[in-house]
Amino acid sequence: MATILVTGGTGLVGKALTRQLTSMGYDCIVLSRNPGPAKDGIRYAAWNPDAGTMDETSLKEADYIIHLAGAGVADQRWSVARKKEILDSRVKSGALLVNKLATLPHKVKAVISASAIGWYGADPEIPNPFPFTEEMPPDTAFLGDTCRQWEESLQPLTGMHIRLVKLRIGIVLSHRGGALKEFLKPLRFGVAAVLGNGKQVVSWIHIDDLVNMFVFAITRENIEGVYNATAPVPVSNKELTITLAKTKKGFYIPLPVPAFVLKIVMGEMSIEVLKSATVSSRKIQQAGFTFTSPGIREALEKETQDK
Repeated sequence: MATILVTGGTGLVGKALTRQLTSMGYDCIVLSRNPGPAKDGIRYAAWNPDAGTMDETSLKEADYIIHLAGAGVADQRWSVARKKEILDSRVKSGALLVNKLATLPHKVKAVISASAIGWYGADPEIPNPFPFTEEMPPDTAFLGDTCRQWEESLQPLTGMHIRLVKLRIGIVLSHRGGALKEFLKPLRFGVAAVLGNGKQVVSWIHIDDLVNMFVFAITRENIEGVYNATAPVPVSNKELTITLAKTKKGFYIPLPVPAFVLKIVMGEMSIEVLKSATVSSRKIQQAGFTFTSPGIREALEKETQDK
């Protein structure tokens, strides 16, 4: 089987993806600033995007690269320093891969990179009759500009005749962490926390579908360019929250969290929490991808029952 070099392999998506790839027989090498010994069939190699260095042997072994690296957008408040870290971690790592692929002998056939639906701005109206599609321009706010520079950092690969796929990922639903973990916290106290007015549309994807989409992008040589990695049916924040509460089958009280409270607690990041973004998955479906969890209820039940 092929060897796949993975950046960001220790994060939520990276762990799920490397588990799946190794179970399929792929040889996975995870790039890390602090690589440890091989574990569960996964090897680790060193890199440091800030210093512009990486284990060159691992690159020479790779048939494919999956690029997930980037500081967590929702992990901390957006100070000036944190926003720089979010941007630099994506752009510098992309530039490092491009530089090494341009200067070292290798056999890499394709690079599959994460991006995000932060590329898009807010829905002009709710409901939005024209969901965001891949050819639409980036938003000019922080996340939109970050996604633009993130994607542009890898664009030189197309001139090297390396197939490049960029997946603009929505809100990932997984019981192992991420957004779902935060949604579940108030439910422990019987509270279904509806953010703002709850009407804002959430474009989401189940972790299994996202992993399958990366595998799909590796195995299908005709897949190239940008694709939205979101489920076919986006939902409102209120619908997501109430559906999640119902899957837990316990007592709950819907409780709105006013926008001004979120702004106080989260600062500038609250803009994204309150933003409505209806994103289309039509392009990836037309390419032949089939979702295993297209609806929010089945996706949430899969992640909350007996977990």
